[in-house]
Amino acid sequence: MKKTKLITTITMVFAMLTALNVQAQDFPKLDASPMDAAAFPSSYKESNKLIKIIYSRPQLKDRDINKLAPAGKVWRTGANEADQLTLYTDMKLGDTTIKAGTYTFYTIPGEDEWTAIVNTDLNTWGSYFYDESKDVARIKIPVTTSDDSVEALGIMFTASDNGVDMHIGWGKKRITVPFTKA
Repeated sequence: MKKTKLITTITMVFAMLTALNVQAQDFPKLDASPMDAAAFPSSYKESNKLIKIIYSRPQLKDRDINKLAPAGKVWRTGANEADQLTLYTDMKLGDTTIKAGTYTFYTIPGEDEWTAIVNTDLNTWGSYFYDESKDVARIKIPVTTSDDSVEALGIMFTASDNGVDMHIGWGKKRITVPFTKA
């Protein structure tokens, strides 16, 4: 009887260890375009933020930026999910006031200018389901070119005279999206 109990216990322990080992191998691979976030103020010590964006950082990897972000087409401004933009206070984009809240941020790339778009859709994959009727604000932004190339798409914020500028850089292209206090 004791031998049967011992064998049963050993079998159960072996089965549990095997099950744990199998489950540990089910993790997905790391994303090739990792998720990142930028906020203003950028200091981790400052909890009173004005604006934050969560986005994925695609890399050029010797590819043409114009094929990855085609001119004239709505783009998620990164990879994977569309960017999630949170305003912690009412802000203006151009002449349009945007209420504090969470939105999706898109762009339409162009040769000389890009269009920045704030949209009410949330949790969308890419820009495949973009719905223009849900736009809250749009503004055209001039494109500048840098001598330095940025391999992975980057977004950062800086203070401006009356708000915050969102800087987007990828390859040699640079745009600055001006958010002003409402």
